[in-house]
Amino acid sequence: MSAPAINSIPLLQQPRPPVVNQAAENPELREAFQQFVGETFYGQMLSAMRKTVGKPAYFHGGRGEEVFQGQLDQMLGERLAEASAGDFADPMFKLFTLQRNQ
Repeated sequence: MSAPAINSIPLLQQPRPPVVNQAAENPELREAFQQFVGETFYGQMLSAMRKTVGKPAYFHGGRGEEVFQGQLDQMLGERLAEASAGDFADPMFKLFTLQRNQ
């Protein structure tokens, strides 16, 4: 009796070489991903919040406020993303990099 040859072992049972996760090691990609996810999440959240509130009877800025409200929401979304997007974007980034490596 001879030992089975390496080639006779099915592919699923052979150990796979470790995959180097280059995307996870790239801080620029991680930062861009966090920025995109954070700004998208907070932008949608602020937009939905604005739709639920009516115009106040007093201290409303008129058409000027309506025009620049989108820019204010964009700036708020950017600041919120810088402060806390990593908390919920990191698990999504890990899934993203896993899918890219398969």
